[in-house]
Amino acid sequence: MSSQNTQLDNLDQDQLVRFVLETFHRNLIHYGLWFREVEHQNGMENVLEADYEVFDSCLAFQMGRLGKILGFEVDKKGVPLKLKNMGRDELVELAKGSASNWLVTDGVWFQAVEQAHGMEAAKRANDLCWSRLSPHEAFYIKKLLGLGELPGLDGLKAALGLRNYSLVNVQSIHDVDEHSFIFQMNDCRVQSARKRRGLPDYPCHSVGMVEYPAFARSIDKRITTECVGCPPEHPEEWYCAWKFTLAE
Repeated sequence: MSSQNTQLDNLDQDQLVRFVLETFHRNLIHYGLWFREVEHQNGMENVLEADYEVFDSCLAFQMGRLGKILGFEVDKKGVPLKLKNMGRDELVELAKGSASNWLVTDGVWFQAVEQAHGMEAAKRANDLCWSRLSPHEAFYIKKLLGLGELPGLDGLKAALGLRNYSLVNVQSIHDVDEHSFIFQMNDCRVQSARKRRGLPDYPCHSVGMVEYPAFARSIDKRITTECVGCPPEHPEEWYCAWKFTLAE
């Protein structure tokens, strides 16, 4: 009978490195599957609460174990000391790099589905992903900032500045009155890249109508969202714009 170690011993160096990376990938996939199934059985609100607790627990033991193997120190919560001791500029750059990786991964998934199953299938998958990612982003940002249950428009303004998109795009906020403001995406990396390649705008209205209302409602359930404009219909100074209104 062959042992597990014997099987690993049969891998050459490149295969073993690939295998190690794939174990990280398996962890990510399994975590995501747990999230999706708990959401299916118990709803988004409940899975977000569970995810918040699970993430902290996983961070502590996973980083602790990796630290022992790779030779880096962590605090009692599993946060690498190297991160805690980094300068603010370095941390901001790291956050931007992570957001850029997220955006590229999102695009690679879209292209893979589009090539295999067509544009409409890719758009459906994209929209459904955003229906879950937006509440997830909002939930964690609310926790991070301590916004409370009903933080109003000021809370939404603060939260919009901490989304992944805020780290890779250029955006601005314009007050309309005390009850509403307009959010503009002045430069969108995805659309700008298409423009540089001579491609038409990606028609992102459908995903925007999933993404922005879901995010705003998750920050404060009283906030409604209206599309001001979205590719392919937009002026030169912005790609998409959204009006958020706090119901009285």
